[in-house]
Amino acid sequence: MTWSDKTKLNKQLLRSVAELGFAAPKEIQQRTMSRIAGGQDVIAIGPEGCGKTTAYVLSVLNKFNYAPDGVPLVLILVPNQEAVEAVLQQFDLINKNKSISIVGLYATGGMQDQLDALADGADIVVATPDRARAIYLKLGLNLNKIELLILDDADQIVKQGLQLPTIELANSITKAQRLVFTEVMHDKLERMIEPFMNMPALVEVEEVGHGVLNIHPQVLYQVPNFGTKLNLLNLFMQDEELFTKTVVFVNTRQTAEKIYKDMQSAAKNTVALYNPWGHSWQGFESVADFHADEASRMLIVANENEDNIETGDIPFLLHFDLPGDKDTFIARMLINPTATEEETLSITFATDIELGQVRKIEHATGQKFPVVELPDDLVIVRDKKTKPEEKPTAPKANEPGPAFHEKKASNVKNYNYSSGEKAKMNKKKKHG
Repeated sequence: MTWSDKTKLNKQLLRSVAELGFAAPKEIQQRTMSRIAGGQDVIAIGPEGCGKTTAYVLSVLNKFNYAPDGVPLVLILVPNQEAVEAVLQQFDLINKNKSISIVGLYATGGMQDQLDALADGADIVVATPDRARAIYLKLGLNLNKIELLILDDADQIVKQGLQLPTIELANSITKAQRLVFTEVMHDKLERMIEPFMNMPALVEVEEVGHGVLNIHPQVLYQVPNFGTKLNLLNLFMQDEELFTKTVVFVNTRQTAEKIYKDMQSAAKNTVALYNPWGHSWQGFESVADFHADEASRMLIVANENEDNIETGDIPFLLHFDLPGDKDTFIARMLINPTATEEETLSITFATDIELGQVRKIEHATGQKFPVVELPDDLVIVRDKKTKPEEKPTAPKANEPGPAFHEKKASNVKNYNYSSGEKAKMNKKKKHG
């Protein structure tokens, strides 16, 4: 497919993509741009690098087939200053119509310069939600003529806790087309965007990397919060026959101490810290020492330890937290091709806001992580700010459900094994 087939770009933009060497539109561009041109609301889900930003930048520029009048027609919300600058750079790369005024708004620096830039005229505004809201409340951002509202990296907007200003801005725009671009869709993001989306088309691209890395078998448990993670870990460790040796990775010493104290109260003298930072903590300075100690079943490793530890033939490697750098995760999971150790199973706990990092790891490794149903006997900790969940009622025939789309067959969870049963199915043997 060529750019001129279905993307409906004007001649100037067709020349731009040709000059930039964009030979053909990527899948997400093929599937979104004609819908955007037709005025439909769109939710586009795809991994980093799949072409989401280019899709909407081209679509936005395609709207300006006339001399703009300096009043904002497009508002693009992104999670942080770095994202604002990246989007502005993409516009600068593609845009040949220099009469279009594009203004960036972000919280760093003084507000007055940004107010002055808006007063001089802005056709497209790229902003963080908090700064856009602050300037709007000062009557410096005119939303009366906005025709297109775009949320880019929407999952990161949620991760940054910017739902409230995003919702307020969306509700202040009376009538506009809405586009949402995200790496992953989850419950918190759905709750943020559902009230202001109008029958959106869902476009999902599940690209993974071309090279498949040789990593340990993976399973993923999606949990709502820290407390539920802790309960799930406790539930696993109650199975003394199966979980004989487990290395648990966390991101901070504070989390390591919390898990250590909680697990010690339930299973004394079986939990240890890697390179303990106090005489009162039980621990080991190597995984080999932990493995040799028959009494110890769990070793907690904090990310603050920069050592590249050798996990050897530990049966279970469990990420209680996901590291900020995907390469850290991958380095831990790579299988030594010359090793003869028994099979190791990698288990990951992830909340909604961590699913984006899971997708990055999947893309980098070329593998999807199977999602495992939470055990029936797991106690789910309710968030303090949310009401207890009610059991959903099934929609009537031909009646749409509350979500934007049905889950793909590969994502449907129609099984419910206990944690021990599922781990045994993956291990196919026990570890002494």
